[in-house]
Amino acid sequence: MKIAVTFENGEVFQHFGHTEHFKIYTVEDGVVTSSEVVDSNGVGHGSLAVLLKEQAVDVLICGGIGGGAQAALADQGIELCAGASGSADEAVEAYLKGKLVNTGANCNHHHSGEHDCGNEGNHDCHGGCGHKGKNVGKKCRTHYRGTFNDGTQFDSSYDRGEPLEFICGAGMMIRGFDAAVADMNVGETKQVHLMPEEAYGEKDPQAIFTVEIAQVPGSEQLSVGQQVYLQGMDGRPVPVRVDAKDEKTITFDANHEMAGKELNFTIELVEVLDA
Repeated sequence: MKIAVTFENGEVFQHFGHTEHFKIYTVEDGVVTSSEVVDSNGVGHGSLAVLLKEQAVDVLICGGIGGGAQAALADQGIELCAGASGSADEAVEAYLKGKLVNTGANCNHHHSGEHDCGNEGNHDCHGGCGHKGKNVGKKCRTHYRGTFNDGTQFDSSYDRGEPLEFICGAGMMIRGFDAAVADMNVGETKQVHLMPEEAYGEKDPQAIFTVEIAQVPGSEQLSVGQQVYLQGMDGRPVPVRVDAKDEKTITFDANHEMAGKELNFTIELVEVLDA
């Protein structure tokens, strides 16, 4: 078993999408037998999940992480434990003892593509979207600005001063963003309006559910609006928001926060590289 931790100066680095190093621990029979620090090589948010898979990582421990990165990790079959802080070594020991709690810490971004910590976002077309275009299959670097129909900005790579990097057509991005970039030329700027089905999909009423507080250990401490993780039937962490709560029950919403919304993007293609 291998456990990776976002790593900086012995501590758990707090922003998954910007981590420069992972400390990877090899575990046998519940005991750490070796560890090494691996450079992230400056790859984009979505590509970090692929990097960890190539290192045969089974579990990622990190601080803040966005929805897109979560989806990318799930696609690679990597278990996530977010919201950790402090000593990386101690975080791993706590995990092995079953004492490390996934608090669902998220970055403040809602990036279009490698959403939520790069809008490495919620991808509705994993494993390839069937897009056609000269940039499909290539690593693209784009700047973008995302707004709602009322003009309110929800995300901008320009504000962060760093282009978003992803492989076009690989399912790292929401469908409409991927399609927009597929045939762009370097230096070109494009404006697109995406309906929900091209972005994060419509809201699914069945993804909103109510359970008794007693059935979810720790839920008595949660408050409305808080995001946490529940374990899905396949054992993977599922991000949900607390939608409502009373003395006996708590209601969770597993829809992406952008579900049902029309989105507008100004996209500038900065660079195209072979993947």
